Amino acid sequence: MIYIHQSSCISHQPTFTDIQLQELMPSAQNQLAAIEPKYTAIPPGQLRRMGRALRMGVGTSMQLLEKNVVDGILIATANGGIEDSITFLNQIIDFQEGRLTPTNFVQSTFNAIAGLTGMITHNHGYNATHVHRGLAFENALLDTTMLLLENPQHVYLVGGVDEISVRNYRMEALAGWYKKEELSNEDLYTSHTPGTLPGEGAAMFIVSNSEHQALARLKDLQMLHTTDVQLVQQQLLLFLEKNGVERSIDLFLTGENGDSRFQKFHDACEQLADADCSVARFKHAFGEFQTVSALAMWLAVRLFITQHLPAHFYKKKRAIKPLERILIYNNYQGLQHSFILLEKP
Repeated sequence: MIYIHQSSCISHQPTFTDIQLQELMPSAQNQLAAIEPKYTAIPPGQLRRMGRALRMGVGTSMQLLEKNVVDGILIATANGGIEDSITFLNQIIDFQEGRLTPTNFVQSTFNAIAGLTGMITHNHGYNATHVHRGLAFENALLDTTMLLLENPQHVYLVGGVDEISVRNYRMEALAGWYKKEELSNEDLYTSHTPGTLPGEGAAMFIVSNSEHQALARLKDLQMLHTTDVQLVQQQLLLFLEKNGVERSIDLFLTGENGDSRFQKFHDACEQLADADCSVARFKHAFGEFQTVSALAMWLAVRLFITQHLPAHFYKKKRAIKPLERILIYNNYQGLQHSFILLEKP
């Protein structure tokens, strides 16, 4: 069990400084690109050399680390700075393996975000990057939990970040993961066709074992790989029973993404929600990407503070009651599933 004290987020919605979620920002060209802020905490000389994923990851981290000292940095990502990697490979061809600039190569590696954040803040503690596709952020949370068991007095930065790469987008589209028809995110859940809309962003958290001034408590998390709907439903029921919350979830926050092929998983899990439990969705606001569950957790933490969720997030809004317990269910490409249980401290 870990406590979340602060959070930061960059997404397709205004979520970095002046947070505005009441009005849904529409998608453009079937993508939900992140709204990048002015990165005042990053040295300008380094900022101009950074790729998009690196800017978002370091930017959200630095917003928290300006006022916090941590004992370690744990970042989750599925693609790292893949656009910089492709740029470097193109340079090998263009310059015939001659005078290549190393910047694109160095900043495209998966551990660049965690590493550069540590260098800027002169942090010499634990520094790790988790790359597990749709379960990268959950594995980073698991690693953080184990670290806090070993080091109860420590404080850590943990988060997730991924970008929309032009070339990666084309490959994913060819594989059939994205909508073929032009579609607005406002109509994502009524499309009833295969595919979804890609997104990008970053979310970071300051966590520790201390309940003092905590915004939320991560009570438990679980991951599984399966294509069996009944197994997912069974594991969710066991997860709720293990934590003694079968009938006391206030909000079920589901990663429904408009892909008709995987709607059965969300429907099966939703059936386990109590009649008084509200159901909300988040991927019409943030898009689909491997570490989007980090942004879902950011949203859940914010809900404990504001106790208000704009109407466009709700699928089913039940009786109005204080949000004390939120369950996040995420599904990536019908194979990787995760449950994250959060409580108000």
